[in-house]
Amino acid sequence: MKIDYKIRPGDFAAKSRRFWELSAGKIRRIDRTIDRAKGSPVFTVRGKYTQRGWTEWTQGFEFGSALLQFGATGEREFLELGRAQTVKFMAPHVSHFGVHDHGFNNISTYGNLHRLMGEGRIPESKWEREFYALALKVSGAVQARRWTKIADGGYIYSFNGAHSLFVDTIRSLRSLAVAHRLGHVLMEDGDRKVSLLERLEEHAAATAKYSVYYGGARDLYDVRGRVAHESIFDVSTGAFRSPNSQQGYSPFSTWTRGLAWAMCGFAEQIEFLRAIGRKKIVPLLTEAARATCDFYIESATAADGIPYWDTGAPGLRRLGDWQSKRADPFNDFEPVDSSAATIAAQGLLRLGHVLGAAGRRYWQAGLTVLDTLLGEPYVSTDAKHQGLILHSVYHRPNAWDYVPPRRKVPCGESSMWGDYHAREAALYVQRVAADEPYLVFWGNDDDRRRSR
Repeated sequence: MKIDYKIRPGDFAAKSRRFWELSAGKIRRIDRTIDRAKGSPVFTVRGKYTQRGWTEWTQGFEFGSALLQFGATGEREFLELGRAQTVKFMAPHVSHFGVHDHGFNNISTYGNLHRLMGEGRIPESKWEREFYALALKVSGAVQARRWTKIADGGYIYSFNGAHSLFVDTIRSLRSLAVAHRLGHVLMEDGDRKVSLLERLEEHAAATAKYSVYYGGARDLYDVRGRVAHESIFDVSTGAFRSPNSQQGYSPFSTWTRGLAWAMCGFAEQIEFLRAIGRKKIVPLLTEAARATCDFYIESATAADGIPYWDTGAPGLRRLGDWQSKRADPFNDFEPVDSSAATIAAQGLLRLGHVLGAAGRRYWQAGLTVLDTLLGEPYVSTDAKHQGLILHSVYHRPNAWDYVPPRRKVPCGESSMWGDYHAREAALYVQRVAADEPYLVFWGNDDDRRRSR
């Protein structure tokens, strides 16, 4: 990608105002029209959010979007909406033992509410705060309970089973982090106490070791920063067996949303561990974060910072030198995935921030990606379209994404995670530009360090 080294957070003022105005209309329209009996909104078809009941992993992003809207604009209607819907619908997610998505659903809702109260942006209420804290404590422990031991640690296993480590679960470590910070532990048989922080560190280390490549001839396709969506283990011995991919093109190419989850997840955990003075695995996570962010910048995206859905997608060769020009969401061969870019932008920004002067390349790359996303053809200006960020892809191998008439690949649609993470990245940069307290998922209510 071509990094804009001149752009600054303050340059987003006009785009940011327009973005939040559009966002408000989308949130209202979804809440007014969605049929909740059919499940959570996941992705749009012909501009309308539809549901696909696959673990309901996006419900927290819907209600969390309203809370981010309130955090950005102060419009109280969105606080009331997000808070009411969290209380009404999110309890089953807190005690859901069958998924690896607690950091998505529960940090986006209970976590945002707890953070907003800690920041003084909503009135202090002891019982309300304790309600959010209890949900977050239970969520962290439930998530940590999905545990597979391996020879050099362990990991939170995916919904595929105990043999399966997903790279995206790195972002669910937020649930363990918040629960630990609230003083909670996982209680096992015989009243054995299990540290949520230790499980967080072991999972992060396993992800860095097995999900990320470092150019060390691990296999023929070992390119520094490449990411495997899934890592397979022999649960009887704890031995690593092979890479795999559920949503990418192959185990030996890089599904770009998986890459983005790694970029953002590693950067966030580096910030968290440094904040609490826990530095043992920070060098390992920093190596993983730098490798994945370098790969994104150098190999995974078009010139404007937007990736196609997989670096090994077979149709890319028909696009010619696609990395030297802007991404084309309307091409006939392979879809772009703007949702990967919304997640990656924040990963680049956070890594750039944590590295200080040494991270300028990442910081400017993150601003470049966000600048692209907040302009056309990505931000949705059509009031009738319920999506906020266009040209997102859900599951290309399963052909779940809508292909418009006279088009050959999916385009023009949005996803709940893409819209949520665009809002999160926009709020992050807005706070930096305004010199407000630095935005972190655990709230930072007792350590209000200023942003860069």
